[in-house]
Amino acid sequence: MSPARWVVLVLALILASLLAVSVGTVSIPISALLNALRGVGEAMPMMVVWTLRIPRVTLAILVGAGLGMSGAALQGTMRNPLAEPYLLGVSGGAAVGAVIGLSLGLGAALLPLAAFAGAIVAVVAAFFVAHAAGARGDPRVLLMAGVVVGAFANAAIMVVMANAEPNTVRNALWWMMGSVGDAAWPQIAILTGYLVVGGGALLVVGRQIDVLALGEDAAAALGLDVDAAIRRVFFIASLLAAATVSAAGLVGFVGLVVPHIVRAAGVRGHRQLLVGSAITGATLVVLADLLGRVLRPPSELPLGAVTALIGVPFFLAKLRRLA
Repeated sequence: MSPARWVVLVLALILASLLAVSVGTVSIPISALLNALRGVGEAMPMMVVWTLRIPRVTLAILVGAGLGMSGAALQGTMRNPLAEPYLLGVSGGAAVGAVIGLSLGLGAALLPLAAFAGAIVAVVAAFFVAHAAGARGDPRVLLMAGVVVGAFANAAIMVVMANAEPNTVRNALWWMMGSVGDAAWPQIAILTGYLVVGGGALLVVGRQIDVLALGEDAAAALGLDVDAAIRRVFFIASLLAAATVSAAGLVGFVGLVVPHIVRAAGVRGHRQLLVGSAITGATLVVLADLLGRVLRPPSELPLGAVTALIGVPFFLAKLRRLA
């Protein structure tokens, strides 16, 4: 992809972030926003910008980046244009792990690990269902397996929450709808750590994803340990998805949409695709959260509902092409 297109991606993220910080139930004029960003000006705009808006936008950026990179890695590894954490049941399994961890009283630093354990179980279950159907490599069969695992994950959450306290039930519903409304700096710092580790690891194995995208036989002929490489990518992608779920709940279809947008801009190699998907995913989630805040003020639409409204038509169009 040309340098000019990279500049466009970065500028789009910056403009979306500034718009999300300035627009809301309380709108902040540009002059007041610039003053608040410099740490000067009136107290009310300063409080809105630094206490409410900037943490929320920062969390949305991190969630979008993690989901975008996870989706790009899964699509390349599986050679499946419909692969993404939500549709494969990874996010649902992560939500189960997070809710169980929440009910056990795990702290914010350990919650992503509980979500990661749930995500790995979901990945194994999806592949087991697809293998039992005798068509693990068929994108549609694996997709249906992911839907089954996701439905089971939702049922498991309900079972876990059946006798829980009302506050715990409300938190579980938050996991299932997705939101960055409760963003806090400690939570952001933890997600940043997981994103740096997981995203950096995916960039390291980016060349291996390029080889896997050629097909398992071709990858083996080139000397790659295919099974080990696939497990490695799935584990890292699941860790990224689990970290986003523990921070913001279930936010679907981001990992499906953004890799296709970046490929349409001319990116082919997976290292560049991962970086482009991180930037584009961040922009998409920031704008989706902004839409959720402004469409029905003063109430908010769940972030997961907004991304689904964007992603479902895209998914149906891609599914039709596979038919």
